[in-house]
Amino acid sequence: MEKLLDFPYAVDVKEAKEIQEKLKSLLSFDFPYEDKDIDLVAGIDVSYNTEKEASAAVVVLDFPSLRVREVSWGKAPPPFPYIPGFLSFREGPAIEKALSLLCSQPQIFFFDGQGIAHPRGVGLATHLGILFGMVSVGVAKSNLVGNFEEPPEKQGSFSWIEYQGEKVGMALRTKEKVKPVFVSPGNRIDLEKAKHWTLLVTTKYRLPEPVRQAHIFSEKIKKGGEEYGRYSFS
Repeated sequence: MEKLLDFPYAVDVKEAKEIQEKLKSLLSFDFPYEDKDIDLVAGIDVSYNTEKEASAAVVVLDFPSLRVREVSWGKAPPPFPYIPGFLSFREGPAIEKALSLLCSQPQIFFFDGQGIAHPRGVGLATHLGILFGMVSVGVAKSNLVGNFEEPPEKQGSFSWIEYQGEKVGMALRTKEKVKPVFVSPGNRIDLEKAKHWTLLVTTKYRLPEPVRQAHIFSEKIKKGGEEYGRYSFS
């Protein structure tokens, strides 16, 4: 997959904030597809074996069957310390390595992480979404910024996350009587479409299937194997 922009990851906090501000100025909420155009979706997740190695998996699924089509992965040492709000600087190199091996072209990428529901509006899904010009959605297991009310227990219920007077995401109940996930646009998609597509790719589990599958593969990859690679299931 072709990268459109290049910013360094091995920077200090001040430089990282400056990069996030530059990326924010390039953010788009314009969804470029009709629903009927979507036939491939992808999930991205990163796992750690030790603090010295990040293992990123990209899993491509057919839509609407959600059958796994392709998996690529990459490992890289995190060049940035763990500081909340700067996850993309830790995980970006491994994700980029995995994305570079993809042969298919998914229309939507779902990240295990934040989109614009972030202190500076540039979470992992936004950062990588802008660099690669992809449609991206952040699906996090916990909330990072803003306030929200607990949504009703029925599947599909949601409540807005508001931060600094703006709606930046939602607490979305993907499974009845189970903790919500926290969904926010990454890039080239708006709030409503992010919710719509998250629900469309969710099955019987709390996590949407692309993110769930990416987590399964990233956990396998971190336990050993080559530095990067790709499988095809087509």
